[in-house]
Amino acid sequence: MKPEDLTRLFVERANARDAAGLAELYEEGAVMAYPPGGQTVGRAAIEKLWAELLPKMPEIKPEQPLPTLISGDLALTSTPPRDGSGARAQVVRRQADGSWLRVLDQPEFVTPGSR
Repeated sequence: MKPEDLTRLFVERANARDAAGLAELYEEGAVMAYPPGGQTVGRAAIEKLWAELLPKMPEIKPEQPLPTLISGDLALTSTPPRDGSGARAQVVRRQADGSWLRVLDQPEFVTPGSR
């Protein structure tokens, strides 16, 4: 029920290799900045992408979220990348039931064996 909950839920579902559960964290028309230089648009496409990526991804370690910025029903959430460079951020929107879902996602992806 807080924007920061999405980060915890993301880690739990990714480590469980639950592509459908990850997709539930996104609005129907959400946009994810992946593949590099491209975009994946819509919850169904995001679920398909996660189904392809999760089997190849290493376990994700929980990270402390950076302070969340909230303006009305929009919030900006972020976590620091492990290497200290760049940014990983999400724009999330409050839903009618008070929960939050991702609208825009700028993830950090790790290729297998790179860490």
